[in-house]
Amino acid sequence: MKHKGLKAFLYLLPAILFLGVFMVYPLVDVIIYSFEEGYNSASQTFFGVGFYNYSYILHDPYFLQALKNTFIIVIITVPVSTLLSLIISLGLSSIKPLRKLFQTIYFLPYVTNTLAVGLVFMILFKKTAYTDGLVNAVIKLFGAQAIDFIDGPYWAKMFVMCFYTVWVVLPFKILILTSALASVKDDYYKAAKLDGTPRFRVFTHITLPMISPMIFYLVITGFIGAFKAYSDEVAIFGTDLNAAGMNTVVGYIYDMLYGDSGGYPSYASAAAVVLFIIVFTITVINLMISRKKVFY
Repeated sequence: MKHKGLKAFLYLLPAILFLGVFMVYPLVDVIIYSFEEGYNSASQTFFGVGFYNYSYILHDPYFLQALKNTFIIVIITVPVSTLLSLIISLGLSSIKPLRKLFQTIYFLPYVTNTLAVGLVFMILFKKTAYTDGLVNAVIKLFGAQAIDFIDGPYWAKMFVMCFYTVWVVLPFKILILTSALASVKDDYYKAAKLDGTPRFRVFTHITLPMISPMIFYLVITGFIGAFKAYSDEVAIFGTDLNAAGMNTVVGYIYDMLYGDSGGYPSYASAAAVVLFIIVFTITVINLMISRKKVFY
């Protein structure tokens, strides 16, 4: 028995070492940095240990704006993208001819470069001295005034950001849910048909419970992915996200390390720990909810 346990440990050792070096150690290191006040990366020195770094970022208007932007993106894009992907997946599952073709078309945005898609969105929404953009051209057809979605009001920029985020994440969610729907046994549907069960009841009592693990997986990964948003914002609004008022928490961390206000690893570490706590808390809440709502 001991021999089998040792053998199992040896099999797991490479994975344990990998996780320890690339995940556990950096996490511990970041937590330590977050408490070191006045850390100087050049001399590797600091003048104290305490909560000053946390106090600084929690009173920094740039961090608070980034936190607000991140929460708005999370709250809007995760449920909207999950619901839309479910509706589209149900439609694809009901289409027998050309199903694979439609699946490929929907999956194309996922394999397209993020910056390239962001550039296309910027061209579609950006209002310049020479053109109002394609989206504004459509708006004008309905008699409304053109809106500057890129350099204009905050709500317009946030609309573009959420629209873009939903567009980017939809393909992956559609692929997962389409596969989940295909895995549901036909026996359940045949039995429901024999009983004359209405379609909506079939969906709520058979389809939804059977694919609930995949929906839960997409919600969890959606929350985590939305909280890590940064490259999407850069693709549309440029690198100076603070000036545009569209920075995110990850963008704030990057700026503190390498941006114009860079050179402050302690502030960046404190912001990273705050982000970790938020994501961890939401994940735990989702796991608690899944015990009652997810059918395994």
